[in-house]
Amino acid sequence: MNRPMSSAPIPFTSDDYAARMARAVDDALAAGLDGVIVTPGPDLAWLTGYRPTAITERLTMLALAPDVQPTLLVPVLERPDAEAAEGAASVAIVDWVDGADPYESAARLLRHEGRFGISDSAWAMHLLGLQSTLPDTRYRASSQGLPMMRAIKDANELARLAMAGAAADATYGEIVNVRFAGRRETEVAADLDALLREFGHEQVDFTVVGSGPNGANPHHEAGDRVIEQGDAVVLDFGGLMHGYGSDTTRTVCVGEPSALVREVHEIVRRAQQTAFQAVRPGVPCQEVDRAARAVITDAGYGEAFIHRTGHGIGVTTHEPPYMVEGEEQPLRPGMCFSIEPGIYLAGRFGVRIEDIVTVTDTGGERFNNSDHGLHIVE
Repeated sequence: MNRPMSSAPIPFTSDDYAARMARAVDDALAAGLDGVIVTPGPDLAWLTGYRPTAITERLTMLALAPDVQPTLLVPVLERPDAEAAEGAASVAIVDWVDGADPYESAARLLRHEGRFGISDSAWAMHLLGLQSTLPDTRYRASSQGLPMMRAIKDANELARLAMAGAAADATYGEIVNVRFAGRRETEVAADLDALLREFGHEQVDFTVVGSGPNGANPHHEAGDRVIEQGDAVVLDFGGLMHGYGSDTTRTVCVGEPSALVREVHEIVRRAQQTAFQAVRPGVPCQEVDRAARAVITDAGYGEAFIHRTGHGIGVTTHEPPYMVEGEEQPLRPGMCFSIEPGIYLAGRFGVRIEDIVTVTDTGGERFNNSDHGLHIVE
């Protein structure tokens, strides 16, 4: 088995995390806010390197404000994990015990009057608890703050995404050699999971195997359907490697494809390539969607393309920016996202082709370079 290079990326340092938190504070000030509250999720992982082993009802939050040391509030039983996080040296860690009021602990970290940004992942119960304890505070979602800050990747982040993409490509290179016909979708999905881990993923988020009519459901979960000769099979798989995401889709055919499968696959291939060619700095995100959609619509399948063309990727596999109509956010160098047009014919089959790409100074660069052709499998 030919494996991709497994060299580890350059570790993030406490200075890297401190710089990110300082940027978050500056962004909050520019938006007229008095600070930022960050709860478990991709924002917290990016700012501190801390990913709680379990997302529970116990309050965990990072408090960021000008001229105050960043402070991470955690349940006492999770303190050891927080102290082991990559960016722990850049924050003060404060804990609270079961039976105590966590919002009283949180109140000591915040101004008792003011406006705060709060991460999109915050639970409603925690926001309501803060509002009850600090009635003179106001909150605003950080949807256009932290997620868009995360969207611009630095060289270290790009290297990790490239490694994850190479591992996904290697996984595809192996999966096309396994037998599909006569096996259940769940069996092929298990093969994908094992291969992603074999090639270096520490976490597998999804292994979509949509065979025959199941391929017409873009987010079909692998089931007990037995794959048959002549089936088109959508393979969509990814997860995290070195803390950063992979996500790729290819469509294969079991045995000789029908003329219709070949036709639809070629349309999707052209749509994906056309959208990729539309990538360059300054172009609104929606133009990438429009480029792919125009090819499919002109071919007569516009109503069968039922989702956006792409989503951002980083410390999680789905994040801003989104390649969708109405998203006027301009592309900037360092942004990374999927390009994944598809055609879905209900009751028959689906076709999707997906790569992760990054915006360069002059255009786009793919992190997935496996063959886009219609691969025939056994």
